[in-house]
Amino acid sequence: MRISGPPDGEVEVPAPIGALAGERTPLPVWRNEAGGVTFRLGAGEDRRFAKWAPAGSGLDLRAEAERLEWAGRFTPVPPVLEHGADGDGAWLVTRGLPGESAVSPRWTADPATAVRALGAGLRALHERLPVDRCPYDWSVGTRLERARRSGRDVPGDLPPAPPVERLVVCHGDPCAPNTLLGDDGTWSGHVDMGALGVADRWADLAVATWSTEWNYGPGWEDALLDAYGIAPDPERTAFYRRLWSVT
Repeated sequence: MRISGPPDGEVEVPAPIGALAGERTPLPVWRNEAGGVTFRLGAGEDRRFAKWAPAGSGLDLRAEAERLEWAGRFTPVPPVLEHGADGDGAWLVTRGLPGESAVSPRWTADPATAVRALGAGLRALHERLPVDRCPYDWSVGTRLERARRSGRDVPGDLPPAPPVERLVVCHGDPCAPNTLLGDDGTWSGHVDMGALGVADRWADLAVATWSTEWNYGPGWEDALLDAYGIAPDPERTAFYRRLWSVT
């Protein structure tokens, strides 16, 4: 089983990524569970990031590019510079945002600051993105349908979805690595928006709080909810974590 994280060992640079890098050196910085790799191209304020999705991986970088371009009208996300595909895979190049990942060594050593930023950043995202203008859906039914179409074994004993508490435009992958923090410890932007869409905000909150345990250890869930400004909801949390696991 592949786990998302910084790549272990040598990573071959796909030819399209090498061509897009030009004089910049491609440095692999992240590999996801589907085999996609993110490369940093260059350093400093002019750095770029290039995502590579091998053919057959199921990663839809075109859909992510569309969502980034839409969300970028309302909140800080990476500006899209280029995207495309060939027989070997697809690529998406974005301009780097200020800040660094909430799971960089600096912030894993200071989880109290990082978790507060995660909660505040997620609340800001939910407040800024307009539900009535969002063309993308991330509802329970849509997620289950996509999972079945992709060949995933969706269990038949999944309980009915709880009533929607509040519809927002969800991030879709609100795990800690996808929030960026500035030098002052506040959130500065969001990345990896390929699943962005309208859903109950607990679809994001359940996974964001879960992610604090994976990245900082136990005991940080309530701190994220406090920073977001909401009380715990065990029923919705349990449902949306189960849904995350099967879709």
